[in-house]
Amino acid sequence: MVNERPPTELRDLLELVPAAPPVPVDEVEPAADIARRFSTGAMSHGSLSAEAHETLAEAMNLVGGRSNCGEGGEDPYRYRTRGQARGDRNSRIKQIASGRFGVTPEYCAFADELNIKIAQGSKPGEGGQLPGHKVSPEIARLRHTQPGVGLISPPPHHDIYSIEDLAQLIYDLKQVNGFADVSVKLVACDGVGTVAAGVVKALADVVQVSGCNGGTGASPLSSIKHAGMPWEVGLAETQRVLMENSLRDRVRVRVDGGFMTGRDVVLAALLGADEYSFGTAAMIAEGCIMLRSCHRDTCSTGVATQRPHLRAKFTGKPEDVAAYLLFVAQEAREILAGLGLRSIDEAVGRVECLRQRRVGDARADALDLSCLLSPPEDDGPRHFVAPTPLQRPRSRLGDQLQADAFRVLWDGDEIDLAYPIVNADRTVGASLGGAVALEWGSTPPRGVARVRFDGSAGQSFGAFLTDGLQLELVGEANDYVGKGMAGGRVVIRPPADDAGDPVLAGNTCLYGATGGSLFVAGSVGERFAVRNSGAVAVVEGAGHHACEYMTGGRVVVLGPVGYNLGAGMTGGECYVWDPDGTVPGRLNAALVEAMRPDSEHLEEFKWLVERHLELTGSPRASGLLEGWPHTAHQVWHVAPVDQIRRIEAQQAGRVGAPT
Repeated sequence: MVNERPPTELRDLLELVPAAPPVPVDEVEPAADIARRFSTGAMSHGSLSAEAHETLAEAMNLVGGRSNCGEGGEDPYRYRTRGQARGDRNSRIKQIASGRFGVTPEYCAFADELNIKIAQGSKPGEGGQLPGHKVSPEIARLRHTQPGVGLISPPPHHDIYSIEDLAQLIYDLKQVNGFADVSVKLVACDGVGTVAAGVVKALADVVQVSGCNGGTGASPLSSIKHAGMPWEVGLAETQRVLMENSLRDRVRVRVDGGFMTGRDVVLAALLGADEYSFGTAAMIAEGCIMLRSCHRDTCSTGVATQRPHLRAKFTGKPEDVAAYLLFVAQEAREILAGLGLRSIDEAVGRVECLRQRRVGDARADALDLSCLLSPPEDDGPRHFVAPTPLQRPRSRLGDQLQADAFRVLWDGDEIDLAYPIVNADRTVGASLGGAVALEWGSTPPRGVARVRFDGSAGQSFGAFLTDGLQLELVGEANDYVGKGMAGGRVVIRPPADDAGDPVLAGNTCLYGATGGSLFVAGSVGERFAVRNSGAVAVVEGAGHHACEYMTGGRVVVLGPVGYNLGAGMTGGECYVWDPDGTVPGRLNAALVEAMRPDSEHLEEFKWLVERHLELTGSPRASGLLEGWPHTAHQVWHVAPVDQIRRIEAQQAGRVGAPT
């Protein structure tokens, strides 16, 4: 029925042309093998209920495909089900989005693929959105945020402002999990092929092209009225550009955007896709009835709600979703047989097996689809063949650290190590952090590794660090220090002959950190502690946009701060020593306020300064403590407005209490 519908999507204007005489279906690649190319769209636990989310994961694991957990993190108990014959609820694809919700070393360690979401088809140019009434305590716990507060991911990743930055993030992820593929999700739009070529050169393993039909229905009208283009257009351009640049054979191309039938799969293959993602159709297979109330949290089938009484109505089963996907694969198999093709690999990129279908509608027939149907001029492979060794980059020093320290942590011993470091040594600490997270999860290991580095560290020093690891850098570091760290400690201090007032770390430090501590005896760059949701940090100056989108943790700045402090901050605390009184004028007052700390918070500030002095020997910390009575009057306490109101109410209660 759907294959004969009136033209609704661009693919409805295409018809199949046999490549050879039909072959028996028994000679075609089995449906089970075709289904291994399937994945689910990136639908988060938050947009979906836990029951619906886990059902999709288990269904994909049953058929050998991959479920994408979306950008909301995943309950750690699900990781431990990985590999079970039945009941495997671990999502094999784990998404890394701009909000970094739920992204921890453990989360990364249990992935078969890490999916960097640059954009999504339902609202390109915007981040993911989850209304506050869907942020239950369970969702807030997994995302390391505050219950009841709406979550909007930033439009950009704050560690990606160029293709080189993307290459660095891909490198970071391949250090924390050396066995996982890294994919990059793009949106079908004009020029996507050029971006896709850059993604492949940045050493991604999968390029995903998302069509305009993506999304669970929670996008606001302002977004969905400015959606991307049909996946057919983006896929055709991506295929053409990758072939022109001799990049096609080393990368898998995945496509999504309203896939429902085997015909959709075969058409996508002929246009150049190796893999295929199902979103809405998979939800329907587990019970979605398209109420279009995802954003209201009133889904009566329990698929897209966080309300317990509605979740109790969920009746979906993994076997239902798996059966649907196998039926799709079987239909694709039969279509391949009719085209004279024996496998998906034979079909990928064979655009000569497509032609424009004339439907008798003047407007539809006027469309020129030659841009989709022109065979490539290059004679190279049209489908994925094999990765190159270049796509498995390693950090030499990071791997050395893991080799020297992991056995000690396993045995429950302590070790002191020392290495020289240069700025070519990137992402040091991530591979050991990933190995610790894979073995112990969020539980600290029995041993401790104390490691000293001397020199200039490359980007992402201490990224994805875990408990049991203490890194000390005597020198300076580039951008992204402590990115994604969940535990452990990073200390950066200048060498003994430093001239004073040093800048010791670059931009976007502690991006998405969920735990651990950072002490820097100098200033740091812009966007310090962006999306920090649990780490403790003390620095001696910070650039613009410090504590942006922060949802937890504590930050102390013993020096000047730039403008836009606390933008989008909904949790955590920031203390600023401000002898010049500039903080009130540099605060983003939309969600936070600055007040003088009460005695309790002043004691916390003092303790952190004392700890900073102990670990770094900071002259500034020493001076502030020596002149403490004067220092105490120069400190601001910056926190979300509701938290400030609670503190003021407590102070008023104490003042008015009877004696």
